Amino acid sequence: MRLINAIRMGGVDVLPLVEGGKGVSISNGLSAGNWALAGGVGTFSAVNADSFDVNGRAIPQVYHGRTRRERHEELVGYAVQGALAQARRAWEVTGGKGRIHANILWEMGGAERIITDVLAQAKGIINGITCGAGMPYRLSEIAAKFNVHYYPIISSARAFNALWKRAYSKTAELLGGVVYEDPWLAGGHNGLSNGEDPLRPEDPFPRVMALRKVMRDFGLHDTPIIMAGGVWCLEEWENWIDNPDLGPIAFQFGTRPLLTQESPIGDAWKQRLMTLKEGDVFLNRFSPTGFYSSAVNNGFIQELRERSERQVAFTSEAIGEHIAEYGVGPRKRTVYLTAGDRARVLGWERQGFTEALRTPDSTLVFVTPAKAREILADQTACMGCLSTCRFSNWAQHEADHSNGKKADPRSFCIQKTLQDIAHQSDEPAAVERNLMFSGHNAYRFSKDPFYSNGFIPSVKQLMERLLTGR
Repeated sequence: MRLINAIRMGGVDVLPLVEGGKGVSISNGLSAGNWALAGGVGTFSAVNADSFDVNGRAIPQVYHGRTRRERHEELVGYAVQGALAQARRAWEVTGGKGRIHANILWEMGGAERIITDVLAQAKGIINGITCGAGMPYRLSEIAAKFNVHYYPIISSARAFNALWKRAYSKTAELLGGVVYEDPWLAGGHNGLSNGEDPLRPEDPFPRVMALRKVMRDFGLHDTPIIMAGGVWCLEEWENWIDNPDLGPIAFQFGTRPLLTQESPIGDAWKQRLMTLKEGDVFLNRFSPTGFYSSAVNNGFIQELRERSERQVAFTSEAIGEHIAEYGVGPRKRTVYLTAGDRARVLGWERQGFTEALRTPDSTLVFVTPAKAREILADQTACMGCLSTCRFSNWAQHEADHSNGKKADPRSFCIQKTLQDIAHQSDEPAAVERNLMFSGHNAYRFSKDPFYSNGFIPSVKQLMERLLTGR
């Protein structure tokens, strides 16, 4: 395989191997620091990361506020302290000599406040900000304020074109690179547009070529593109390396660092990764963000799918075929179903799914009484972890903090499930009952001889393996 050489990124030479930032407490200061220590770019998640007490124990993120707004302020405080703790930990691991990036989600609650406060208190520790999940127009402005490089995560040349023309052209000197994230293969939330078919993956090469063309039009000939999503081993990308048409290329690894000794996920999660088969990770539309996301098809996802399948449309008056009366809620307020749907509902009730929950789309979903209580409790406990949330109807920038729609019981509290799996994933049950984000290549853990006999490498051993190309 063609040797891979250092690349100029963010003003320094680094190996073109980037750790992908992963959600709540899944890429942390320890993993990022060790990745950077091995010569690449380490990335910790600044999304509600863990902070620690004087004994080094993670501080539980418990909310005491009586209102959503009060709990949102608590969330911002936790997020700032957690990101600072992880940044300092990464810096300590490298002795202050590695390249450390902080990953944020533009659509997370309080994103601008959080990253601004973190950068103000972590001068000289964080070298770059990566940011996706939305269109982060103000990312360059925040980066310029603290003189750090910024790395937008996009999934099309069109998205970068819009970002550049509206904002980034004013701060071109700090654009460290552009992360192209494959919307069909990357783990977590994905940037599929309305015109793209989730069932028809596209070859990333022409899409990245289109991105490079746009970047060259803007004079960004030497700014690296970081390929993310679907990257497992470099020999499969040999025609991308030193390709003059593509220009400088680096590769981001999000899934493979999950299975390292320094990875903070629990043993049950690591063992589950080794059992996955092709197709066990798939795109779904259950996220409260409204984006597609890629996750393991476990008990959590299966319950969401079944919940949405137990769904019927209703009208408030008898109209057309909707003439079959049905009583909803404790007061049994009458709505109208079709005769066929009413028969289906009675069948679900016999199976124990007796609670009808209204959705924003004039439909009813049917769940057990226990699940209905859980959904209501989770919606009531909302702490505004997203800028807008379909599940709870929270909206950060509205005066009443409501998106103006009914809360959607077909979704879930993403903060609750990500915190739970991050801190309980040494228990097999927690791995089944929670959202488990993953890239689509995770099934290769069970096939790659590098992991034979249950071998879990250190970050250093993984980096050495990646450099061989295999």
